[in-house]
Amino acid sequence: MPKIVDAEERRRAVAEAVFAVVGRRGLEGASLRNVANEAGLAIGSVRHYFGDHGELLVFAMKELSRRFEHRVLAHVERLAECRDGEERREVAEAMLQEFLPLDATRREEAAVWSAFVTAARTRPELRPRAREVLEGTREVMTRVLEGARRTGALRKGLDVELESVRLAALLDGLTVQAVQVPELLPPRLLRTVLRTHLDTLTDGGW
Repeated sequence: MPKIVDAEERRRAVAEAVFAVVGRRGLEGASLRNVANEAGLAIGSVRHYFGDHGELLVFAMKELSRRFEHRVLAHVERLAECRDGEERREVAEAMLQEFLPLDATRREEAAVWSAFVTAARTRPELRPRAREVLEGTREVMTRVLEGARRTGALRKGLDVELESVRLAALLDGLTVQAVQVPELLPPRLLRTVLRTHLDTLTDGGW
């Protein structure tokens, strides 16, 4: 009896191969042949699940962002259940730390995501997802800061929209630098920079 293959599971397995290849060789190395070899599949099998190379990269980009969004949303749900400022600050900080390469998994994901975003400048098919993720990031920043404002923790007179952009840019910049030169920005320092920045925005607890 022939083995039944779950199409979505196979597509995600191929996406894993894309991540592995991009992590070692950059996006330019993620040819259909190299990805198929990494996945242990014939190139025809990869083409069976993806119409062309562009479709494969778009799916891999969406899969990577989906994993990240899943982790962030878990914190968002916890944030909605917080009952005091100290707990809210702790959960908000943990959520924002998801945007930083604090462990091997997040460091690898950040490096691959950076490759996708850089390629999106010259590959139109990747641009929509890159924009969606940036907009989603700013939305998360806004939600965190609006929550602090509602509880009276945010310093008076701060522009939430502007501070959301600034916070997103800070996390993005720290991530890029930590991926490029990890020894200069170890996890402890990344956490300290984030915590210090949040302290400048508030008048106390959240």
